[in-house]
Amino acid sequence: MTKKLSSEFKVGNYVVYPTHGVGKILAEETQQIGEVSLKVFVISFAKDKMTLRVPVHRATAAGLRNISSNDEISRAFTTLKGRARTSRGMWSRRAQEYEAKINSGNLISVAEVVRDLHRNVDQSERSYSERMIYESALSRMICELAAAEKLDNKAATEKLLGVLKQQVAA
Repeated sequence: MTKKLSSEFKVGNYVVYPTHGVGKILAEETQQIGEVSLKVFVISFAKDKMTLRVPVHRATAAGLRNISSNDEISRAFTTLKGRARTSRGMWSRRAQEYEAKINSGNLISVAEVVRDLHRNVDQSERSYSERMIYESALSRMICELAAAEKLDNKAATEKLLGVLKQQVAA
């Protein structure tokens, strides 16, 4: 079983870890913890200047996944172009729901957050927490788009903002 999971993720590939976003697998190493030998993926998250070690046999269970395919990115763009959905409930509850979607690691869920919060991106009365959640979701999408399409972050940002501008104009 470990062999199968090990071949799913390869050193040098970009992956998505739900709570941290896009990272690059730097190595697969064996660590000795007491008398137990444990194989781990060493994943670097350049944006956060962080390194994470994920046990190989628990990688999929921990939510580690490969970068989205072109089809999944197209569906995320379709989601972005859709109509924003906001409930009129308390902001604290909506904020928790948005954070859960961002930390799910699912690109479509992250796109929903960006779509829903983009509508009043330029409004000065927007709360700090709303701006931070929006920027967090937007950053996750930009990083994944950049990794999937082998773009730099600037080009990915322009592409994503172009899709959002089309949605606002529609």
